[in-house]
Amino acid sequence: MDTIKWRILTYETARGEKPVDEFIKNQQPQARSKIVHTVRLFRQYGNMLGMPHSKILDGGLYELRIRGKEELRILYCFAQQKTIYLLHAFKKQKQQTLQKELGLALLRMKELTIL
Repeated sequence: MDTIKWRILTYETARGEKPVDEFIKNQQPQARSKIVHTVRLFRQYGNMLGMPHSKILDGGLYELRIRGKEELRILYCFAQQKTIYLLHAFKKQKQQTLQKELGLALLRMKELTIL
């Protein structure tokens, strides 16, 4: 088995803001620890991590699924050299992922010139 860990980066705006990091920081301690656990699994298994932790969406986007009292989602994409970009995070409140959330993640993905 491949032992090289995946590199996980978070999207950064032109002004240096990291919306995903801010979202995680603002969660309750229990939710934060679930996020950290899921990201550790993600770092280890990368594109081999599947349901219930990760799900394929459209347009090269995927979602990291954090289950609990609140359903949290982190939308991400893959880049070269075992790199993953966390693009957008939100609390899921409807059955389907909102187009607004997907649109924002796709926009951020397009901004990344490395893809």
